[in-house]
Amino acid sequence: MDLQQKIVLTGFMGVGKSSVARHLACLLDCERLDLDDVIIHNERRAIADIIKAEGEARFRQIETANLENVLQNLSAPILSLGGGTWTIAENRRLIKSHGFISVWLESTFDHCWQNIKFSRKERPLAASKTQTQRLFEEREKLYCLADWHFIIKPGFNSYDIANQIAEEVFCKI
Repeated sequence: MDLQQKIVLTGFMGVGKSSVARHLACLLDCERLDLDDVIIHNERRAIADIIKAEGEARFRQIETANLENVLQNLSAPILSLGGGTWTIAENRRLIKSHGFISVWLESTFDHCWQNIKFSRKERPLAASKTQTQRLFEEREKLYCLADWHFIIKPGFNSYDIANQIAEEVFCKI
């Protein structure tokens, strides 16, 4: 399906951005891209390894460079971001300048923390619950700058959220 509208999904780590993007692409019969996957492919190492070896500040530079490249060459109308991508002002500017609508998947810290705890991904910025909750609270102030907010209600799964986005943003289904 050729969609005119392009979106980026943002939100805290563990909220389900990648899963929602996968379901949304399936519902809309279109392509999707995950920025973390692009970075891992291009850098040939895990994000956790980049952060451990070079620090978070250097990782954010790598992330922004990859985001800019993706936005310039992306044919997929759905892009899921890493949890910290949206927190960088330059990234928000790039996303807006390339005509993407930003969608914040908003949830509680406890929902995200449960997903983080049971994830197979190594998450160096989620070393402890206290540290992670502090990061969650800091980032919420920036996530709210997104164009659309989708609050993840109890009992909702990633398919339900994707279906809601398809209906409200893309006016499909």
